Amino acid sequence: MYPEELLYTKDHEWIRVDGTTGAIGITDHAQKELGDIVFVELPQIGAHLTVKESLGTVESVKAVADIYSPVTGEVTAINPKLQNSPELLNSDPHGEGWLIQVALRDRSETESLMSAEEYEAYLKKGSAH
Repeated sequence: MYPEELLYTKDHEWIRVDGTTGAIGITDHAQKELGDIVFVELPQIGAHLTVKESLGTVESVKAVADIYSPVTGEVTAINPKLQNSPELLNSDPHGEGWLIQVALRDRSETESLMSAEEYEAYLKKGSAH
């Protein structure tokens, strides 16, 4: 169910690493927990992110949730489609619903993230919040 090429956090974010860049989004589990997403607040291009710090918020009809960065780096792109179509996070969270792209400062930070298999096992344990 969860794409093998992505790495996952316990806070339900994912990152797709391509060389020294990474695309970040929220997982299918996160979007299901949130419900219908109506607004996304993302950082500006050029913003510096630190691992495990909030990079923005996702607002649904039920709640507002922080999104945490899985890595340290600089924002190089934001998904322009989300401004007018935040529901992409519900319909395609691992694809068209990506949030931002970052230039990775230290790729070794991704070594502590979970594989798809590990993330699915984590969800099955009921550790999800």
